[in-house]
Amino acid sequence: MAAKVKPLILVVEDDSELSDLIEKQLRVSGMDAQKFYNADDALKFLQRSFSNLMLLDLNLPDKNGLDLLEDLKKKSISIPTIFISGENREEIKVASLEAGGDDYMTKPFGLNELLSRIAAVLRRSERSGDTQLTANASLTDGVFEFLGTQVDPSRLEIRFPDGSTEKIGRKEFGIISYFAQNPHLILSRKSIIHNIWGEHANVKSRSLDQYVVKLRKLFLAHGINTEDTIRTSHGIGYTYAPKATSALPVAH
Repeated sequence: MAAKVKPLILVVEDDSELSDLIEKQLRVSGMDAQKFYNADDALKFLQRSFSNLMLLDLNLPDKNGLDLLEDLKKKSISIPTIFISGENREEIKVASLEAGGDDYMTKPFGLNELLSRIAAVLRRSERSGDTQLTANASLTDGVFEFLGTQVDPSRLEIRFPDGSTEKIGRKEFGIISYFAQNPHLILSRKSIIHNIWGEHANVKSRSLDQYVVKLRKLFLAHGINTEDTIRTSHGIGYTYAPKATSALPVAH
């Protein structure tokens, strides 16, 4: 029987003593933890990796926790969030919850209460199906084959035939997943962007092209040339042709 995957909790807190204490308690309670002492490092991590929940200090050295949530929204990244703060004013609590926070705890707090709040938010997020990595792909999708590799959504990893494993970002995963779901179709840049970033995303075609270039380089580094299998349709988009068959009409 496969081992149960431990939920990963991000602890975004600049008080190292408190952060260490929370991390220790999370691990003792059967969860994994990843600590960050500023907002930018947490944002970079979430752009390339999945986490089940974030404990977020309202006041960080580089920016406000509310600003971090706004940055995540702009990048179509959703993560259940519990604010932890020394700020006890009602208007601050309300603003934090209205900004997307799932709960708010005022310092100092008991660790047992924190664990109870985390468990409650995790249960709610599981019921709501909050496992989307991109608009088209979910953390719960099964491992699938792509150009001779094994792509694992639950770990955001690609296992290559040479035995190595590489981490990939959410958007790279979304692109691979969309290609794999639509072989031998000419996929317009617009359709790719809408299916990965969302229908209302303000994303330039050039940004998509840069992600594809990044993927090509990653596969080439492991001896897999994608020029014949991820074909550029100039002025339109891309075609994923794993067996080099003729493309069908454009997907809109």
